[in-house]
Amino acid sequence: QVQLVESGGGLVQFGGSLRLSCAASGRTFSRYVMGWFRQAPGKEREFVSSITWRDGRAYYADSVKGRFTISRDNAKNTVYLQMNSLKPEDTATYYCAADPMYSGSDYYYYDYRGQGTQVTVSS
Repeated sequence: QVQLVESGGGLVQFGGSLRLSCAASGRTFSRYVMGWFRQAPGKEREFVSSITWRDGRAYYADSVKGRFTISRDNAKNTVYLQMNSLKPEDTATYYCAADPMYSGSDYYYYDYRGQGTQVTVSS
């Protein structure tokens, strides 16, 4: 069983930065693929980024490529999402997810999911 707790959300101005954190419980965090998703009001939940455990390979949605960076610290059981050059369209609730194998973009394939943290970007 893995429990995920996101933090780091908040209100930021256009062009600003935030770093989200997702702390995971469980001894085998280092062997989980970790993903970030987001959902804006009235829209479907969408893939943002994921990072594998074996080789640390990262994947990004086109909308965030070049602006967001995912990383993980296995010693701290934490995955991060550094978000730079934020835009109003990045406003959403951001969710962390974990899975032993799957690194794709379907949120419901991930075995474990967090409760989310709100990010609001003002124009």
